[in-house]
Formats: sequence, structure tokens, C-alpha cells
Amino acid sequence: MRLLLACAGAGFLGATGFAFATMIPEPIAILQGLDKISARTSRIEAPVGTTVRFGTLSIAVRDCEQSSPEDSPENAAFLQIYETPPGEDVKRLFSGWMFSSSPALSELQHPVYDVTLLACKAANAQAPAPPPATPSSPPNSRGKTQR
Repeated sequence: MRLLLACAGAGFLGATGFAFATMIPEPIAILQGLDKISARTSRIEAPVGTTVRFGTLSIAVRDCEQSSPEDSPENAAFLQIYETPPGEDVKRLFSGWMFSSSPALSELQHPVYDVTLLACKAANAQAPAPPPATPSSPPNSRGKTQR
């Protein structure tokens, strides 16, 4: 009976898309910071084990993992975010996992700043290149412009 229930449960999990994914540790977290006052966004590359600054925030990346290529795309990072307001003590604002596919699931709640996880990447990974420009019309061989 237990075997039958285990097989049925595994079939249910496979049919609904919920399965245990293999996560691959990556050394760099790609974050996006939003300053709500100035409406400026910043792309932040933060190596695991380091602390980066964004405004009055200090963001410490403790772990960053990416799903394997054959699984649904997912990135997860364990972040600790602190704020140091001028003339005040350091306050911890966030400590936990952020997910790139579900930013609202676990987010920083702050009146001035938003921080979201975009991706985790390998140290040697290059940013995607922009697509090559294509001419809109072939050049005219007689030097006249087309109408």
C-alpha cells in the first residue's frame, strides 16, 4: 500500500510540475536596486561572501544558486540587508532567501529602496550581447536616395 501511495504521489508531483530541482551554486548574484525617490534603478553585481553598498543599504550575499539547465529557470540568493542611517545604529532590514521568479514572495520592505534578485551567474559568464543592427533598406548603387 505504501508503495502504491508513493508511486501515486510521485506521479502527482511530476504532473503538477512540482519536483525537486537541482540547484547549482554560483559565485555572483545579480541584483537590481530601485531608489524610489529618484526613480533610478541600478544593476548590482555582488560576489558571494562580500557586502556591497546601495544608498544607505549594505547588502551581504551569503549564497546564490541557479537551477540546472534542464529544470525551470530559477535563481535563489540568501541575502542579509542592513541600513546605516546617518547618525544612527545599524539596523537589519532583511535576512532570508530571495527568488528571481517570485520577487514578491520574499522581498525587502523599505520606504525608499527596493532590492530584487535578477540572476546568479558564474564568474566567467559574459553579459548577453545586443543583437546586430540590420540595415532597413539596401544601399542605392547610384547615390540617389530611395523614395
